[in-house]
Amino acid sequence: MADIINLLPDHVANQIAAGEVVQRPASVIKELVENSIDAGATKIQVIVKDGGKTLIQVIDNGCGMSATDARMCFERHATSKIQKASDLFDIQTMGFRGEAMASIVAIATVEMRTRKYGDELGTYIKMSGSEVEVQEPTSCPNGTNIMVKNLFYNVPARRKFLKSDSTEMGHLSEEFYRVALANPGVEMSLTHNGVLMLNLPPSNTMNRILGVAGKSLSKCLLPIEAESSVARIKGYVGTPQSAKLPSSADQYLFVNNRFMKHGSFSRAVLQAYDNLLPNGKVPTFFIYLDVDPATIDINIHPTKTEIKFENDQAIYPVLRAAVKEALGKFNVGPAIDFDIENHFEIPTFNKTDEVVPPQIHYNSGYNPFEETKSKSPMPAQHTTFRSKMSGGTDWQKLYGQFESSPQPQSEPAEIADNENVQQQLSLGDAAEAVVSQGRFYQFKGKYILTGVKSGLMVIDQHRAHERIVFEKLLQRSTDEGFSQRLLYPERLDLNLKDTDLFRQMIPELEKLGFEINELGGNSFSVTAVPANFPEKELKDWTNSILMLTGEDYIAMKDSMVESIAASLASQMAIGYGRRLSQDEMADMNARLFACKMPNYTPSGRPIVAIIGTDDIDKLFK
Repeated sequence: MADIINLLPDHVANQIAAGEVVQRPASVIKELVENSIDAGATKIQVIVKDGGKTLIQVIDNGCGMSATDARMCFERHATSKIQKASDLFDIQTMGFRGEAMASIVAIATVEMRTRKYGDELGTYIKMSGSEVEVQEPTSCPNGTNIMVKNLFYNVPARRKFLKSDSTEMGHLSEEFYRVALANPGVEMSLTHNGVLMLNLPPSNTMNRILGVAGKSLSKCLLPIEAESSVARIKGYVGTPQSAKLPSSADQYLFVNNRFMKHGSFSRAVLQAYDNLLPNGKVPTFFIYLDVDPATIDINIHPTKTEIKFENDQAIYPVLRAAVKEALGKFNVGPAIDFDIENHFEIPTFNKTDEVVPPQIHYNSGYNPFEETKSKSPMPAQHTTFRSKMSGGTDWQKLYGQFESSPQPQSEPAEIADNENVQQQLSLGDAAEAVVSQGRFYQFKGKYILTGVKSGLMVIDQHRAHERIVFEKLLQRSTDEGFSQRLLYPERLDLNLKDTDLFRQMIPELEKLGFEINELGGNSFSVTAVPANFPEKELKDWTNSILMLTGEDYIAMKDSMVESIAASLASQMAIGYGRRLSQDEMADMNARLFACKMPNYTPSGRPIVAIIGTDDIDKLFK
């Protein structure tokens, strides 16, 4: 029998390795920018086209490479960081395996220009599919300039699984964020399709966080700091009010300036919030840990984001206590400094002092059942009472409303008290509202009841209004009042990963009544919204629609208007507990059954239910 085990060619082995290291354009950005950090760069420029599929370019002012090093860096397991096996337990740089460049060049065309400080000329190398096409001296600035073109050009099966440009740009910007947050002293910029998306000057940690996550977090971050024998912890955590849904939350953990994912530490932060978070939401945090490199192992995953700690059980309570302390200060208020003398005085009891019992001032002539004749204010010691009250007792007026039938109201009342609604209808009136067609009865501030030929019809008032608003939005009406201009434009500061997606959504949003202007960078100004849209919920709604769209933008593009309209309708529909007059209930009933699909909401939930006459009769047998 012939031998069947063969040694893989280098280019095939490199493509297999590339599948572990390079999963998408974001992986290339991570590896190249981390190499620039290791090279001591103080300025890094990242330029991408088409979400990184066409071009990824990283320019730095680091130490550069010689001609020999420039060629050697593309070989597998070629590294300047590791000399012996024991060095793996004292890693203080970002890259060390020597796999990244070999993996990238195996599945893309790579051009590199690099020059060391002090050298007159640099080196130009062009490689494609692990093969060297050109290597020659060139004139170039100090540092390194790498261009990665046509990612996965020779692995079409991998390339076709890449997502849309906006999705890939979202992943790419996330990797950019991670390196930028870990290195606030490095100037960094990101350009996509010729547009400068983010420009981060050298700064401190707080300013770098605001530059990446948005200035809206400036009032929502609480500093944390703790130190123990196993780790030093510092950073910022968000207030409970800044909590977000898991898919959009900013949660970053770093160890020795390296981004990591650690489920145990994330749970420690979450447990510190205890019952402070809204249901279904998670906190925002930017936490930096400094530990002895010998106590961690980062060589357990190709992307080096999963790290094994020797003392993670000891770090867990320290981290949780640090977050709890920050939240305690936020909830209780400014801490009292007990080190300052005479900060405040605590009164003491002297046995020789006369004890004076407290006195209560009251109006002995006050009668709560008398009508007020005079509105003149009482003296200061009687500010809560009226001194002159008179008038006859009118018990008939007090209980008259329970005996008379409810009259239609021209305007919606305030949020209904469900018991009062029932008390205002006598037994005969309730029966008439249910049995006779054309009359409506509101039950529990949630359902509208009316009689139909087959029995009793029950309408969910919120869902009914949601369907009405949805179809009205889809008409894309140009009538006056379809849009309402805001007195003060609302500013939206988005993350970089959401900016490109939001920019693509603007045409659909404008069809529905929004007016949006781009302010530059990651900021937008909303000057008009659809009529009756709750302005105060604009930012929360924007975040929710971005999450709804997310990676499925291309798949949803044809139905984008419908998706946004459905989200808007849910936001704009009247809520439960809203008391409706007879006229309002009749109008809602008429408009609901004028809709194309009155039985279901845009999300497919039922709106109308009918309790048959036979079912009602069975209740009395």
